[in-house]
Order: sequence, then C-alpha cells, then structure tokens
Amino acid sequence: MGRASESEEESEEESSGPEEEGLGGSETEETDSQDEGAIREQVADVPFEELQKAKSDGRTALFTRNKKTVDTKRANKNRPMEVTSKKPVGRFREVIQAPKRVIRDPRFESLCGNFDENRFKSAYKFLYDEQLPAERQRLQKMISRGKADEEVKKDLSWIEKQLKEEEDRQKQTAKTSEQKSALKQVVREGKKPYYPKKSELKKQELIEKYKELKSSGKLEKFMAKRRKKNAAKDHRFVPYRRNASES
Repeated sequence: MGRASESEEESEEESSGPEEEGLGGSETEETDSQDEGAIREQVADVPFEELQKAKSDGRTALFTRNKKTVDTKRANKNRPMEVTSKKPVGRFREVIQAPKRVIRDPRFESLCGNFDENRFKSAYKFLYDEQLPAERQRLQKMISRGKADEEVKKDLSWIEKQLKEEEDRQKQTAKTSEQKSALKQVVREGKKPYYPKKSELKKQELIEKYKELKSSGKLEKFMAKRRKKNAAKDHRFVPYRRNASES
C-alpha cells in the first residue's frame, strides 16, 4: 500500500509540472498581448501620415515598449556603483574621475576677445619694421662673405617674401581707405556713389602693376616667368607621343 501511494504521488507531481509551466508561459503571453494592445490603442487615433512621418524622423520610440530603467543609486557616495555582470565590460573605462583637459586656441575662441586687425598690426609692427630687415641684412652679409649654406639662402628668400607681402598689403590697405573716403565725400555732396565691380578693380590693379614693373625695369623678367608658367599649364593637355613598341 505504501509503495502504491508513493507511485501515485510521483505521477501527480509529473502531471502537475507541465501544467504549471503552461500556466507561467500563458502569463507571459498575456502580459505581451496586453502591451501590444496598449500600443495599438495609442496608435489607433493617429493618422497614417503622422505614423509615416514618425517612422522617417525616428520617433517610433513613442509607440514602443518602455524599457526598464537601471537603478544606479548607491548607499554611500564612496562606494562603487553596482553594475550588472550580464553586460560585457568595456576595454577602456574611466577608473578615476579626473578633470578633462580642454585645449583652447586663442585665435578661434570668443573667450579671448574679438580679433582686431588694426590693433594686431600695430602691436606686431616691430617685426616688419625692425627685426626682419635686421635679419635680412645679417644674412646678406653672411652670403657676401661666403659663409652661407642653402639653409641661409632659404631663410633670406623667405624674409624677402614676407617683407614684400607686407608692403603690398599696406599699399592695398591705403588704396581701399582712399576709395572709401572718396565714396564718403561723394555721399556728402549729395551725389549717387558708384561702386566698381571686382573685375574692374582687378583690371585696374593689373594696370598699376604693369606700370610699376615697367618703371622699375622688371617687366621683361616678370613676363618671362608668366610665359613659362602658362606654358607649363598648357603642356599638361598636350598628348604624349607613343613609341613604336607601345603601338
């Protein structure tokens, strides 16, 4: 009798096991169906065009299931935060919270003030008035004595180029200020001012450069350089002659 009762209990447990599993699975299915039903109720009153816009904008998260938020609270601020072991730990992680070093360029930072070209030129005017001419004179003396190498010649050519650019810049600034003052004078007189086009200004600049080169005797040298440069540009479009072996 005892053995029969034990066998009956075992058979009852075995029969009850899958029933319980079926009950658990049905509960999860019911919760999923409830969530889906809630989402459908949200979307039911939304027009189809709005749904398409939300899908294209990436706003479909409004109609999706809310994810569980991880509780990141700590009992004490000195204790580390408990992180789940199910997610892999990143290779590079912040172990010590150190202040981030921010590198700032004063040329492009509004915290350092606005750039004033006239103030900048007046502050660094001594470079073009004193230091660069003195350095050019020193390098020229080294070259005349025969104690200069290729590096010294490169430095001398660079200094001459910088001084020439600064001289042209000053001339251009003086010309633009003169044009502005002339336009202001025309407005004061009650006349309509004429603003020349960029092409006209460029043509006028080329004429002035031509006159300056002609008066200084450097026109032929300049024209020879320009012809050589244009010939090098045109040579790129000339087809190469094929050899007999290639054909």
